[in-house]
Amino acid sequence: MLSIAALQAVVTATPSVGEPSDAELDAIEWEMPLILAEVDLLDAEIMTLDRPATMLDERRIRRARNRVLAERRDLTNRAGLAQAGGVA
Repeated sequence: MLSIAALQAVVTATPSVGEPSDAELDAIEWEMPLILAEVDLLDAEIMTLDRPATMLDERRIRRARNRVLAERRDLTNRAGLAQAGGVA
């Protein structure tokens, strides 16, 4: 049986050099408030893994979820303004 692996096209046309491009860095910076809010939510959830959640823990998780939702809303609104040319 012949192997067809050598006949397949290369999946990646240009090999990455391991460094993010300027556009990727800008996208990360653009989404950083959402990333930080999600990290805070994850931290709040991790704190309750090995013990029962107290009322304070529940409040912390609820606030973190609300912050994530607010950051997602703000990111979506900023993206809409960027697409519309900045005119709202």
